[in-house]
Amino acid sequence: MSLAAHLIELRKRLFRGALAIVAGAVGGFFLAGYVLDVLRAPILAIAEQHNATLNFPTITAAFDLRLQIALTIGIVISSPIWLYQVFAFLVPGLTGREKRYIFGFFFTAVPLFLAGCVAGALVFPHIVELLTGFVPAEDSSLLAAPDYLNFVLKLVLVTGVAFVLPVFLVLLNFMGVLQGRTILKGWRWAILAITLFTATATPAADVISMFLLAIPMVGLYFAAVGVSILHDRAVERRTAALEASATA
Repeated sequence: MSLAAHLIELRKRLFRGALAIVAGAVGGFFLAGYVLDVLRAPILAIAEQHNATLNFPTITAAFDLRLQIALTIGIVISSPIWLYQVFAFLVPGLTGREKRYIFGFFFTAVPLFLAGCVAGALVFPHIVELLTGFVPAEDSSLLAAPDYLNFVLKLVLVTGVAFVLPVFLVLLNFMGVLQGRTILKGWRWAILAITLFTATATPAADVISMFLLAIPMVGLYFAAVGVSILHDRAVERRTAALEASATA
C-alpha cells in the first residue's frame, strides 16, 4: 500500500472506532446513574465515620459528569470494535501466515482490556477509603465530583490499556520486529516502568493498591516474553528444516 492508501485506511479505521465509541456512549448515558451509584459507594462508607459527600460546584457539573461517565462506558463496551480496528490496520503489513494470528491477538486483547478495567474498578474504593482516612473524624470530606470522577476514570481506563500492552509486544515479535530474548533482556526496565506507572495511576502512599496492580502486569509481561521465546524457537526450527531440505 502507498502512503496515501495507508492514510486513507487509517482515517477509515479511526472513523469506525470513533463511531462505535459514540454509539456506546449513547447507551452509556442511560446507565450513568447506576455507575454513579457504584462510584459513590466508597463515599457512603466513609460517611459512616464522618461527614462525606460529593459536591457539584457549578450548574452544569452534574450534566458534565453524566457525559463523562457515558463516554467512559462507551469506550469500555465498544472496546471489541475499536481494538479490532487497531489490529485490522496492521493486517496489510503482515504475511499470510501472520494474518492468521491477528484474530488470536484480538481475542486476547479484548478480555485483557476488560480485565484491566475491572482491576482498576476493584482497587479504587480501597484508594479512596485510604486517602480520606487521613481526614479527622470531626471534619468533613467535601469531594468535588469532577475531580473525583477524573481520578476514578483515569485509574480504570489507563489500567485497562496497560493490560493490553503485552499483547502488542507479542504482536511485534510475530512481525519480526522484536526477538523474545530482546524483550527478556529489558525485564529490569519493564518492572521499573510498571512500578512507575502503578505509582502514578495510584497514590504513592498506597503501596498495597500499587502492588495489586503491579503484580498482574508483571505476570502479563513475562507471559508475553514466554510466548515470544517459544515463537522464536518454532521459527528457528522451521528455518533449520527448510535449510536442511534445501541442501539435501
